[in-house]
Amino acid sequence: MFRDKWAGALLLGLILGALGFYVGQQFLKTSSTTEELIAEYYRVENAVHVSPHGLRGKMDKGDQSFILVDLRSAEEYEKEHIVGAVNIPAYKDKYTSAYGDIERIVGAFRELKVQYGDRDLIVYCYSTPCMTGRKVGEMLASHDVFVKHLNIGWYEWRHDWNSWNHEHEWNTTTFQDYVTSGKEPGAPKGGAIPNPCIEGDLGC
Repeated sequence: MFRDKWAGALLLGLILGALGFYVGQQFLKTSSTTEELIAEYYRVENAVHVSPHGLRGKMDKGDQSFILVDLRSAEEYEKEHIVGAVNIPAYKDKYTSAYGDIERIVGAFRELKVQYGDRDLIVYCYSTPCMTGRKVGEMLASHDVFVKHLNIGWYEWRHDWNSWNHEHEWNTTTFQDYVTSGKEPGAPKGGAIPNPCIEGDLGC
């Protein structure tokens, strides 16, 4: 009987040891160095975020490789929005979110993908720290719809123009040329302002 208990304990020890070894190996496989985490962070940042300078440059060139989507309420969109943006509201009004209306939001973005094919979908919401774009982006990704995120929000685009434009542009650019009102997206003037970004992969 003692021998049976000893054999059972030995078997249990072997099983636990093997399990511990397996878990340790999996941890080593999934753990990352600081350098790897930094590299991954910047890969994600560059894959997701869109520079307002770069976007403005595309507008000025008449570039049609993207669709800009305003996530604010329909009322706020009609009052003023970034020129060329369509509206898929994630808010019922400026005080009430509509995050629970998943079917409508996902369906509207899917329609854009069908209509515009390979164009990038770029979302923006109220301000830089606003979480609406991030929450909607996560919602869409869970339904295999993938969007990019404008690196500033409506507030900075409309009310803090100089904060993200170069100092030498302050007297040559104005938000009025890039903002419109009404239910329709409106069309950028195109070609009015020289592209502020350098060309190539390192351009803004």
